[in-house]
Amino acid sequence: MRRLIFIIAILAFALCGVVARAGTQVNVTQEHNNPSRDGVYIDAAFTPSSAANLTRDLAFDGSIVGNVYAQPLYIEGGPNGPMIIAVTESNNVYALNATTGLPIWSRTDIGPPVPTTPCGGFNPTGITGTPVVDLASRRLFFDALIDGTTKKHFIYSLNVDTGVTTPGWPVDVNATATYNGMTFESRIQEERGGLALVNGIVYVSYSGYVGDCENYHGWVVGVDINSPTNVHAWATTAVGGGIWGHGGVASDGTNMFVVTGNTFNTGGNWMGGEAIIRLQAGPTWTGMPTDYWAPINWLNLDNGDTDLGGVSATVIDVPGATPSQLVLALGKDSNAYLVNRNNLGGITSPVAQANVSGTNRGTSAVTYHTSQGTYFAFHNESNFIRAYKITPTNPPTITFAWAMSQTGRGSPWVTTTDGTNNVIVWVAGVQGDQRLHGYDGDTGAMVYAGGGTNELMTGTRQWNTGIAARGRMYFGADNKIYAFRLPAGTPTPTPTATSTATATPTAIATATSTATPSVTPTATTSPTPTATASASGSPTPTPRPTPTPRSRATPRPRPTPLPRPSAQSR
Repeated sequence: MRRLIFIIAILAFALCGVVARAGTQVNVTQEHNNPSRDGVYIDAAFTPSSAANLTRDLAFDGSIVGNVYAQPLYIEGGPNGPMIIAVTESNNVYALNATTGLPIWSRTDIGPPVPTTPCGGFNPTGITGTPVVDLASRRLFFDALIDGTTKKHFIYSLNVDTGVTTPGWPVDVNATATYNGMTFESRIQEERGGLALVNGIVYVSYSGYVGDCENYHGWVVGVDINSPTNVHAWATTAVGGGIWGHGGVASDGTNMFVVTGNTFNTGGNWMGGEAIIRLQAGPTWTGMPTDYWAPINWLNLDNGDTDLGGVSATVIDVPGATPSQLVLALGKDSNAYLVNRNNLGGITSPVAQANVSGTNRGTSAVTYHTSQGTYFAFHNESNFIRAYKITPTNPPTITFAWAMSQTGRGSPWVTTTDGTNNVIVWVAGVQGDQRLHGYDGDTGAMVYAGGGTNELMTGTRQWNTGIAARGRMYFGADNKIYAFRLPAGTPTPTPTATSTATATPTAIATATSTATPSVTPTATTSPTPTATASASGSPTPTPRPTPTPRSRATPRPRPTPLPRPSAQSR
């Protein structure tokens, strides 16, 4: 009898484990899924054989209004069931039913986007960067550029389940962000990178526009999500130094990492550009060599507009390597750079460097682990998806793994069945063949070739990236969120992976933030919305506003008369 009771207890415990796994939430709350910006999604359904038969879900509506550069998000655990969150350049925000693609709620009253931005921006420009969700408070954060007599960036907080604006928000960035005597000016600052949420502070990064016009800076603004009048900022001292990458701000869970572009009028003195910058909470910056790294030839990169910051920072751990805690930058100079993120080192040689071919700009990379080692992969402008391995040596080195021809300019993402097996690197041929493609993470062998007629997308935008959740993929394009599904249906998922990065220690020196915000932000352009979900919770379509017409930007003078590449350089 005791043995029988023991066996029953074991079976009951095992059954509880199965139920727990089946009920585990899956959420995609930010750009590239994790703070490290590794782009990894763990889903047991995405075996190579299943992935080879991925098809578009034609029953998924996904209709939205506006151009899309931001990655969609996937949120569970609320009263409306699983949702897809999408934002557009028309300053529209949507929560769609993740199965039907019909709207649960929408916000089309945030404020008018800016119809024409300086020297070659996205026209119109509204919400460009990927939002971030805080699951604990169930709030959605994003940056919107709103037109008016004074063009302004506002950082918003909405209830992710209803779309209602959180009291005390939005934050007027013009009125609150200062650094070292500089005041943020929205009119000349573009926000394209994904937002990060680290220990209760939401971080937003900014660059200029593609033609490098006027006196923009690279900025990172941090807002305490529970006290939105508490705003801090960091900016490059020199003009320029924009944070251009799609991933925006990366983090190891404690410190934040950004990569900056070229600067102007420095007189040969390094002033924040062409660098990996490590920021502490706030953000604050010590100014010590431990907290920045720039290549020895940074001035040559400046003069040639070959930005180090062509791709956003990626935090990478390489077991067995010395050092093993690294951060990756991929430059427009065709080089990959790895630096010790515990001590960036100042202006010096990197831990590892390799020519990785092609021009890399505006995108996000991915990093992943298999039984064969640690990799990073990216999509360059030479129409190749390329992967490199980081050796577990002292010091680590960068070695070529594989490359596959792929038109477009998208940011890749990765699926794996358990974190190391069946790794597939995905990329969409944005503004190229406009199809999804999947490649074996170790060899580059084709896993998914793009599908048939139904799988062809339209209106895809440069740098954009997809997500995986519960046996499905979602991808944002102009006026549409596309959904793809595996042939076996929706599986019981493995929880989404958390960042594999290990937090780096804070530098010994203590910095005091120079930001002195005290203004309680108000926004007359953003009235509180009415959610469109019915009382029964069934999704009800909301009226579609007319998109703002696009117009061409008028170029403005650049800070210096240096010879520059074309406006497509970003």
